[in-house]
Amino acid sequence: MTGKSSFVVVANRLPVDEVSPGQWRRSPGGLVTALHPVLQAARGGWIGWPGSSGPAPAPFELDGMQLYPVPLSAEEIERYYEGFANSTLWPLYHDAVEPPLFRRAWWASYLRVNERFAQAAADLAAPGGVVWVQDYQLQLVPSILRELRPDLRIGFFLHIPFPPVELFMQLPRRVELLRGLLGADLVGFQRPLAAQNFLRLARHLLGLRPRGSVVEVDGRLVQAGAFPISIDTPAIEAVAASAEVQARAKEIRQELGDPKTLILGVDRLDYTKGIEHRLKAFRELLADGRLAVPETVMVQVATPSRERVEHYHELRVKVEREVGWINGDFGRVGLPAVHYLHQSYSLTELAALYRAADVMMVTPLRDGMNLVAKEYVAARVDHGGALVLSEFAGAAADLRQAYLVNPHDLDGLKEAVLNAAHASPAELSRRMRALRRQVRTHDVQHWARSFLAALGLDTRQPLSSGDSTGHEHGGGEPAAREHTA
Repeated sequence: MTGKSSFVVVANRLPVDEVSPGQWRRSPGGLVTALHPVLQAARGGWIGWPGSSGPAPAPFELDGMQLYPVPLSAEEIERYYEGFANSTLWPLYHDAVEPPLFRRAWWASYLRVNERFAQAAADLAAPGGVVWVQDYQLQLVPSILRELRPDLRIGFFLHIPFPPVELFMQLPRRVELLRGLLGADLVGFQRPLAAQNFLRLARHLLGLRPRGSVVEVDGRLVQAGAFPISIDTPAIEAVAASAEVQARAKEIRQELGDPKTLILGVDRLDYTKGIEHRLKAFRELLADGRLAVPETVMVQVATPSRERVEHYHELRVKVEREVGWINGDFGRVGLPAVHYLHQSYSLTELAALYRAADVMMVTPLRDGMNLVAKEYVAARVDHGGALVLSEFAGAAADLRQAYLVNPHDLDGLKEAVLNAAHASPAELSRRMRALRRQVRTHDVQHWARSFLAALGLDTRQPLSSGDSTGHEHGGGEPAAREHTA
């Protein structure tokens, strides 16, 4: 592959998985689903890490995408990815649910890797091209790339929350990170408050003077805005409506003993997701006699995640201890109160679980968006089911007809579960129809068009290729699948 690309995506991961040495398949996920048609039309390039340590393979093409692997050493995976990205930035940006760790050696690795990604983008982008940088692992890339290629139009999108000034100020390298983001022409966030936090920080930390959603930096105008990400709604609807999934949903309920109420949680095993709070609320409802086994059963899917990071190992121990207590106190022989599944699932199996569940609990303590909530709504083509959703998920602003809760308030969480479980079919249908209208009109294609149009890329050509193959894991993230960005 030779030549330059007028449209370049820069993300921590390539949108492919290696199934055998030298053999690749397209990764499922909302980001690649949205950008695949644009990359095809523009013969665009995607720069990212292929997923293993050591030398990177040569650039290659797959499904019309030009892919440019960036290597990471085992030490860089430990310090840049597991260290600074996921032990420093991730907890801090999620309201310090767990205390962030600050280690100087991690910063050096984060800087070095960001420089490598930026250089790759500078080498690939055509004169006057558009580069879209993705997420918290690569926050320095915009400013480094700006120095290397001032002719480019650079966008950055943060998939996770952006913290208020008071939290961001804890970062030892706060100025460098902020200037890194300000290298972009457009900085996108999930919610308006995150964009406001960013602009306030530019004033507080650098003395800049934002005007509305724009701030001037070194003679350039940088725009900040909210572009809430979504899911590939048509693809999920098609899977959920299939005869295979409908039959599997019935089978799941039979396997669980045909309970009156099936409560479902689907998450990455992450301390931001509120899994412990959810389990404690369920245990108290059983202890109070307001719910009972076997009439009510809970299924909790907790996908393995970052298990080499200490906080994640500790969380698994806590969650599995809580599940054991609940089943020990309230389960029966052959009838556990909680079915706990620490494994990944295909979209087909997840869609069947969504169709089977009476109450879906999505109760993160903090989440940039949470696409599982939107997937559940898209899967309910029967207009049934109830969504209990945390106020602190970005999705809460879009899904106002859910049963919104403060997950820290266990009494309020318990009442929301009971209200959802005991609501009339007419009430459930009314809420679900409204939720479904939202996810159908604001899908992942709408998100991509909105951002790219604001960045100045011509999106008048259709961005939907009609291709949903390989979608085993959902959007930016169904929890039970790994996020590609």
